[in-house]
Amino acid sequence: MNTILPSAKALDLARQVLRIEGDAVLALIERVDGAFLQALSLILNCRGRVIVSGIGKSGHIARKIASTLASTGTPAYFVHPAEASHGDLGMITSDDVLIAFSNSGESDELLNILPSIKRQGAKLIAVTGNPQSSLARDADAHLDSGVAQEACPLNLAPTASTTAALALGDALAVALLDARGFGADDFARSHPGGSLGRQLLTRIRDVMRTADAVPTVLADASVTAATREISRGGIGMTVVIAPDRTILGIFTDGDLRRAIVSNLDLQRLTVSDVMSVNPRRIDPDKLTAEAVEMMDKHKINQLPVADENGRLIGALNMHDLFQAKAI
Repeated sequence: MNTILPSAKALDLARQVLRIEGDAVLALIERVDGAFLQALSLILNCRGRVIVSGIGKSGHIARKIASTLASTGTPAYFVHPAEASHGDLGMITSDDVLIAFSNSGESDELLNILPSIKRQGAKLIAVTGNPQSSLARDADAHLDSGVAQEACPLNLAPTASTTAALALGDALAVALLDARGFGADDFARSHPGGSLGRQLLTRIRDVMRTADAVPTVLADASVTAATREISRGGIGMTVVIAPDRTILGIFTDGDLRRAIVSNLDLQRLTVSDVMSVNPRRIDPDKLTAEAVEMMDKHKINQLPVADENGRLIGALNMHDLFQAKAI
């Protein structure tokens, strides 16, 4: 039998969940102190790998934090604590740091492998909701992720506690990223796939049109000739150049419309009379993401590409960026 929750009650409950979880995360701010710096130092001085572990819902959080660390410059992987008791402890060496997530701090699966971790000589960072727990007491550094209450109306299902642990793990990962000087190029190398990788790795020279694919006219060309070149090029503009290919301006569909609306005698004018002078241009070694930002900021759809001397070497428009999946 399906039960339909009254809409007003459902909305109130959803807002309450978000309020409780938001408050749980904000409460962590006051706990980012010396213990956090100690955990940061243990990881920065780690000569091996960072191993992240947890069971149940905390295990899901641990997997996500291991992934976040690995993608932001801190080599890390997840080890299931139950599997660790059956051979996977061999993955952990004395040079490693173990980050253990457990809201209670009393998870049997983690406590069972703790003596072996200690004998091995690996360092332990515990993330728990109970500073007096066994896991917290045995840790080299403890991060308190405790919450006043769960967002579950029964105060039972891990909700606010997992959100808090996730936020604390993210804070640690970002602090490590900054401490290592991990930049956009580093991020791109670990994210080569998907649109994010393309935005961070693809340069203008990789997607720009070159040679005859770039519509161009000289400054003394007629407006009619320039209009034909716009149509041939198919990017909504033609670049107006000097004989040495120095960019003088661009003539766009918009420039043509404005000239018509102004009742100019287009038969008597050259393109230099109606072009947009000193157009925005971009360097071929810039990232495509920078071209997207420039186009969005200045409300333009096309860009000439120029060398260091201001000479035309290519062009692109928004459609080219779409085709390259840089947007």
